[in-house]
Amino acid sequence: MTTQTYTVSGMTCEHCVAAVTEEVRALEGVTGVQVDLAAEGSSRVQVTSETALDLEAVRAAVDEAGYELTGTAG
Repeated sequence: MTTQTYTVSGMTCEHCVAAVTEEVRALEGVTGVQVDLAAEGSSRVQVTSETALDLEAVRAAVDEAGYELTGTAG
């Protein structure tokens, strides 16, 4: 198992959290998604997966939900 934290901009409410969670959880190998919503800035999205995820796959999933992946942390 591996855990990676991403920063996502544009999320402002629980609907945003649900949309990002749904798209990221659909990636192969993802076992959990936890979002720390920061409505006035960049939210933290912690993803647990069986193996390390491809950054571009995560970026595409966040984009599909309508938001922007702005970085990674740990």
